[in-house]
Amino acid sequence: MELRYSDRATSHVAEQQGVALIRESAPAAKPRPVGRGQKVRNVVLAATLVELGGDGYAALSIDNVAQRAGVNKTTIYRRWRDRETLVVDAITDRIATDVPIPDTGSIDGDLRELAQSLISTLTSTTGQTIISTMLVGAAHIPEIVEVKRRFFADRIRRAEPVIMRAVQRGDLPEDTDPAELVKALIAPIYLRLLVTSEPLDQAIADQAAKIALGAARAGALPPRTPLRQRD
Repeated sequence: MELRYSDRATSHVAEQQGVALIRESAPAAKPRPVGRGQKVRNVVLAATLVELGGDGYAALSIDNVAQRAGVNKTTIYRRWRDRETLVVDAITDRIATDVPIPDTGSIDGDLRELAQSLISTLTSTTGQTIISTMLVGAAHIPEIVEVKRRFFADRIRRAEPVIMRAVQRGDLPEDTDPAELVKALIAPIYLRLLVTSEPLDQAIADQAAKIALGAARAGALPPRTPLRQRD
């Protein structure tokens, strides 16, 4: 069965890792060795994304991922306790690669780069797979709610150094809450993507950054609590 999965970036990663983009109808051959450590992790995560892009989360199984990755399923279970954990890692690793943490020297530049990278990822085929998995699937599969929660928590955690550097430089108020600023940044992007179906481009990235930065500097965002300051 040929998968309808045309994202070039994921295809490139899959090809580099030796992940099959087409599942054979014949009985699967014995999985071939693919190495250990990080190489195995990369191969399995790439295979997981391909499986998600094919039949979606509901049909995803550890057996199919193992077959596509060319590893034994016991290899996967040694690293991931269940498919939920595997999918979370596959999605967060891909987003971390596609949406790197910028360090332009200014919070305005950092927020613009974050917003543009996010838009580029969300509008790709891989991004559409991720959105479908987290949002469409959540209505039918309860465990997807946890996948979504962990995904957004990971994105906020990764972006936190950008915000804290700006606070240290004096570019943002001392009580700026990184989580609230990131939410303000991504809110107009997800609104256009999921609700209004309006185009997403560089202008929207710039606008989202301007809105989030203006709100933070005006004190319009909920401040960091003492507990978060200690964290």
